[in-house]
Amino acid sequence: MPSRCEARWAGRRRCRWSCSCAARRRRRRCAAFRRSRSPRHSRVARSASDARPPVSERLARLCAVSLTPTPKRSARLSGAEARRIALAAQGFTRQRPAVVGTRQLNLALARMATLQIDSVNVFARSHYLPLFSRLGAYDTGLLDRLLFARRAPYTEYWAHVASFIPLGDWGLFAFRHDDLRARYGQRAQRWFHEHRGVVEDVRAQLAARGPLRPAEIDRETTTAQRGPWWDWDAVKRALEYLWLFGEVAVAGRRGFERTYALVEHVIPDAARAPVPREVAIRELVARAAAAYGVATASDLADYWRLADRPAVLRAITDHVEAGTLEPVTVAGWQTAGRPAAAWRHRDATLPRRLDATALLTPFDPVVWFRDRAERLFDFEYRIEIYTPAHKRRYGYYSLPVLVGDDIVGRVDLKADRARSTLLVQSAWWEHGRPAHAAERLAQELRLAARWQGLERVSVGRWGDATDDIADALSGALRHERTTAEPAPVPVGDTVEG
Repeated sequence: MPSRCEARWAGRRRCRWSCSCAARRRRRRCAAFRRSRSPRHSRVARSASDARPPVSERLARLCAVSLTPTPKRSARLSGAEARRIALAAQGFTRQRPAVVGTRQLNLALARMATLQIDSVNVFARSHYLPLFSRLGAYDTGLLDRLLFARRAPYTEYWAHVASFIPLGDWGLFAFRHDDLRARYGQRAQRWFHEHRGVVEDVRAQLAARGPLRPAEIDRETTTAQRGPWWDWDAVKRALEYLWLFGEVAVAGRRGFERTYALVEHVIPDAARAPVPREVAIRELVARAAAAYGVATASDLADYWRLADRPAVLRAITDHVEAGTLEPVTVAGWQTAGRPAAAWRHRDATLPRRLDATALLTPFDPVVWFRDRAERLFDFEYRIEIYTPAHKRRYGYYSLPVLVGDDIVGRVDLKADRARSTLLVQSAWWEHGRPAHAAERLAQELRLAARWQGLERVSVGRWGDATDDIADALSGALRHERTTAEPAPVPVGDTVEG
C-alpha cells in the first residue's frame, strides 16, 4: 500500500494533468465557437464577393510582391577591405607563376582590360612593367610578339590614353572616332583642315603600298614641313590624326616606331562594326568596374577617359538594376564632406589577406588615376619628369612600392646598362610601413635587376629609405646623387599627349 504522502502526490499529479487537459478542451471549444460566428468561416454569412481567392491567384499575388524591387541599403566597406578588393581585381592575389608564357600574359591583360603605352625608358618601358608587377620576371620578347606581330590579337588606340586593346574592341571606340574627328577634322582653323592635301596623299600611299612607317612614306609628294609639336612633321601628324579618327590602325612596331596601315588592312570586318555610343559606354563602364573591383563614378569614367558624365551615370544605373554593380560606401571616401557614392562589381572578391610585393609603373591601373590612389592608399603621387631637377621631391621617375595590401614607399630606378647596374637613385618610405618592408623591397629589386639583365644593384643616398634598403641588400654598392637625366619625352606618344 502506498503511503499517505505518496497517495496525495499521485492525486496532485492526476489533478494537474486532468485540469490542464480540461483547460485545453475549453480553449479549443471557445476557438471553434468564435470561428463559427466569424463571417469569414460561416457558410451562411459569406457571400460570393467575400470568397477567398483561388490558390493560383494567391500565388500570383505572392510572386508579384516577391519580384518587386526594393531599395537596398549600401553595404559598408572599410578602407582596408576596399584596397584588398581593388588589388584582387588587378590580379595581385595570385601567386606568381614559375614560368610565364602567352597564356599568363593574356590572362593578366584581360584582367586589366587595357595596357597603357609610354615612351619613358629609364628603367624599362612602361608597358612592360604592369606584367612584371603581377607575374614576376618574364621574357619581354614574348610580349612584343603578342602585341606587335603582324595579325596580333591586340591593337593600339586612344583607350585610356595611347593603349593596347584587344583587336575585337575596335568598334567599342567608334564614338571616340567621331568625337575626335569633330574636334580636329571639321573645324576650319584646325591643323587637319589646313593640311588636307598631305592627309589625302598619306591615305593614297597607304592604300597603294600597304603598311608603312612614317619614314617610309614618299615625302617628295607631300608638302611636309617641320612644326613645333615635338618636331613631328606633317606626315607623322597626319598619320596620328587618321589613327585617332579610326581610318588608320597601327599594324605593328619596329623597335618602338609604329607601322601604320588603313584600318581595313588590320582590323577584321566584324571588329570594325561601330557599337552605338550608349551601348559602348555601358560596356566600358562594366569593364572598368570589373578591373577596379570597387570604384566611384569618377574612377569608372577615368579608366577609359569618358567625358560624358551623364552617360556614365546612366550606365551605372543600368548595371545596378541588372545586378552587375552593388552600391557601397567606403570608410574615408568622401565628396564635399559626404560619403562618396561607390559601387562594387558582382564578381569582385574580398580576400582575407593579401601578401603582394611589387614595383608599380606610374601608368599602372592601380595608381594611374591619382585621386583614386590617394583615396585607396593615402598616397599622394605625381610624376616629376617635367619638374626641374632642383625642385623634385622624390626623383625623376619614382615607382610606387606595394607591400602587402598597401603602398609603403617609392623608388626612383635607372638601368645603367653600360655598367650592368640597377641604380636606386632615391628611395622614400610612406607612413605605416611594416617592419619587413626593406627586406621585401630588396628582394624585388634583385628580381628586377635580373629581369633586366643587370648584374648588380647600387643604392644612392637620397631619401629616408636608402640606408634601410642598402642594409637589406647586404653588400650593395652605394653611389652619390647625380643630376644627369634623359630629356623629357611626350607622354602617350601621340598628338593627344
